[in-house]
Amino acid sequence: MSLVFKRKDLPEVGELVIARVKRLIEHGAYADLEEFENLEAFIPWSEITTKYFRDIREVLRVGQIVVGKVIRIDKKKRPPQIDISIKRVGENERRVRMLRWKRDQKAQKIVEIVAKKLGMSLDEAYEKIWKPLYEKFRDVLTLLENAVIQGPQVLIDAGLSEDIAKVLYEEAKRHIEIKKVKIRGTIYARCYKPDGVERIKKLLMELESIPLPDQHTSLRIISIGSPRYSVEIVSTDYKVCERVLQQMLERANELVKELGIDEFKFERGEVGKA
Repeated sequence: MSLVFKRKDLPEVGELVIARVKRLIEHGAYADLEEFENLEAFIPWSEITTKYFRDIREVLRVGQIVVGKVIRIDKKKRPPQIDISIKRVGENERRVRMLRWKRDQKAQKIVEIVAKKLGMSLDEAYEKIWKPLYEKFRDVLTLLENAVIQGPQVLIDAGLSEDIAKVLYEEAKRHIEIKKVKIRGTIYARCYKPDGVERIKKLLMELESIPLPDQHTSLRIISIGSPRYSVEIVSTDYKVCERVLQQMLERANELVKELGIDEFKFERGEVGKA
């Protein structure tokens, strides 16, 4: 998959770029710069890898996607001569840069769908949607993820009109699954009074109904056999989970006194992905 919107400028020396190998020659290879409009780069033989090889086909193939570091740009030539190095890119740099490229592809695909819904050309969509978001925050998919969580105001604040922001927000919700985290624990609660069962029930119902910060956060309390009750807090942010847990425990301390609960204890359990 290629990008819908491509940069019209030049990369900078030291910048990491995504390149698709298109031609192998005796002294290196030529590759198209995937994120730039009509730009190619040369990969010198000595900048391909630190490993020994006899034939360039042992280490590169036509159509291969590589991450390169820009090492030279000759702007006097038309088109500019751009040289990149593969061997100067660390493994972690390569992995992170590839991930960002894939995230850009997903974000641009969502914007392309929105453009069709709004009857925009791709040039209009670039100017009115992609460019403002990209200039605000290079990782546009992160902006879209934040919009899914917080609402279309995130996109309006980034420079989009209210009408466009609402359509983009609705489309983002269809294509983006927000990753969530959870905190689990166990409540131990006993009440020896004649109506102790009802008091415990009220305690748990009150705790489960504490105000939550947003629609993506949930709190569930389930009986796993008296006097033990499982607590699960799920949210898009671990810190939010912690705040909800703290709020629940503070409310529990109040209710234990109000309801005359004889024993109350909370034990933390696992923390992980929801």
